[in-house]
Amino acid sequence: MTAIQNFWRHPLAEQVREEGRERGLEEGREQGRAEAKAEMILRVLQWRGVPVPEDVRERVEG
Repeated sequence: MTAIQNFWRHPLAEQVREEGRERGLEEGREQGRAEAKAEMILRVLQWRGVPVPEDVRERVEG
């Protein structure tokens, strides 16, 4: 059992975990930015009184 516990503390295992966290954070930031932009576009259209059909709304949010 100690061999398995030591594996998780191995520098290579720690490096792989850190790279995964960094990659996940960057992808999450990109997705968050895209969602915020889509939401703002829809709000501006709503403020200007432009009707947005549901299929168009889904494409913008997608």
